[in-house]
Amino acid sequence: MRFIDEAFIEVTAGNGGRGCLSFRREKFIPKGGPDGGDGGSGGSILIETDESLTTLQDFRLQKKYKAKNGSQGLSKNKHGKDAEDTILKVPVGTLIIDEETNELIADLVKNKDSLILAKGGKGGLGNSRFKTSTNRAPRKTTNGDEGEKFFIKLELKVLADVGLLGMPNAGKSTLISKISSAKPKVADYPFTTLSPNLGVVQSGFNSFVVADIPGLIPGASEGVGLGIQFLKHLSRVKVLLHIVDVSSYDVGVILKNIKDINNELELYSDALAQKEQWIIINKNDLDPSKEEMIKKEVKKEFKKHKIFSISAITGNGIKNLVSEIGTKIFSLD
Repeated sequence: MRFIDEAFIEVTAGNGGRGCLSFRREKFIPKGGPDGGDGGSGGSILIETDESLTTLQDFRLQKKYKAKNGSQGLSKNKHGKDAEDTILKVPVGTLIIDEETNELIADLVKNKDSLILAKGGKGGLGNSRFKTSTNRAPRKTTNGDEGEKFFIKLELKVLADVGLLGMPNAGKSTLISKISSAKPKVADYPFTTLSPNLGVVQSGFNSFVVADIPGLIPGASEGVGLGIQFLKHLSRVKVLLHIVDVSSYDVGVILKNIKDINNELELYSDALAQKEQWIIINKNDLDPSKEEMIKKEVKKEFKKHKIFSISAITGNGIKNLVSEIGTKIFSLD
């Protein structure tokens, strides 16, 4: 299924049913009093998270949702039937935003989180409600209230502890497939990854979630390549792993690539740029004799960052990296 992380929908709750105009008419009681019942309430539209869902695709296919109206009141003071609520299911991590005001309504981060998007209208009053000592046969009733109507923006931000970022083809997908059961597409060409991948990594008796997003290139903040449309999925992570391809063994190119990615982060969000970032030198198996020199130069340039050297292909250095990540994540919980 195609990964969709944004959708715009229109939700309209049901109207309340009209109150009933009726008088009691039974044998031997020719002039019974009013007995019109109230109308039923209109159905509300609720939204609820479902951990089995991973995309907002369904909301791209259907954009308008209308709950049923309440039933009209009945004679013999019978209340009209309330309409059933309509429940929309979304992935965990979905933000609910009022499209007209851009106000954040809710951030649903737990399974089965729910809220009412549009409340159904209250049922109208039957004529029995208007009987008084001076008006024994009222003919007045009221219509039910209209249901609420809103234009809603749904935005999905995946929930992960660790985020992978880097240039296209840096080895992010290979790494996540090595340390978790995630099986993203891996190939030797840029932009193999077209949507976020999540993997659960076991570390001792605990586990953490890693998110892999499509690679970034200079100009991504202006829409170059796949743009920055997926960077929002890193906004919830605790640690960023910046995967760096050192296969060129050109120190100038490698340092420039790191700076270019960090520049794109700053242009997108100060908060994201300020997150703790570890630099992961990848593909150290290609020429181990030069790897130490590259690592030394990267450390000299990025003194405040933790630096790790691994090979996502051979697994060299990965066990230590996973252990360090686990220790960090669990210390923050």
